[in-house]
Amino acid sequence: MQEREISENQLTSNKEETEEKGSEVVEELPVDEKERLTAELQELNDKYLRLYAEFENYKKRVNKDREELIKYGNESLLYELLPVIDNLEMALKHASSNVSAGLVQGVELTLKELQRTMEKYGVTPIEATGKPFDPLVHHAVTLVEREDIEEKIVVEEFRKGYMFRDKVLRPSLVAVSKKPQKTVNTHQSLVECQEKEKTEEEIKINKIIKEET
Repeated sequence: MQEREISENQLTSNKEETEEKGSEVVEELPVDEKERLTAELQELNDKYLRLYAEFENYKKRVNKDREELIKYGNESLLYELLPVIDNLEMALKHASSNVSAGLVQGVELTLKELQRTMEKYGVTPIEATGKPFDPLVHHAVTLVEREDIEEKIVVEEFRKGYMFRDKVLRPSLVAVSKKPQKTVNTHQSLVECQEKEKTEEEIKINKIIKEET
């Protein structure tokens, strides 16, 4: 019995000595080794934080791109339909008295239905004539001298512009007012100036339309 108690006491004593030695090993770990492990731990933590931030930014970009795709996915198709509206409006504008009333009415109904469909998908016309010139939505083709109105007012619209939700689908082609700089002395000079300005306007408009098509 005494031998058994001595054996148990020896085991307990040996266990305590082992634990003490282990703690001494930890406590006696070199300072530079502790600093190395601390630095490695900090580096791993920094890498994790950077990776997490990059992943969060990636998710935001993906969500934004998806929202943009849903919101503006039909932009190219709607843009291609604008010349159809232009042609229908031009046909109505230049319809002569010889054209049957039924045909004109049919074109009007087609135009209204197409415009209604475009509005349904977020396409709305840009206000131009009589409005202050806005370079964000208006494309100035020419300047027109006018004494009766203020400068930088849209006095004529050559081609209608459209908005697609909150962005410009196509800017308006317009003429903008300016104050006269000098008086033309003769009637002949006035006519020549007007014809020259008209020709330049037509050239500019045709050039812009060709570039867009």
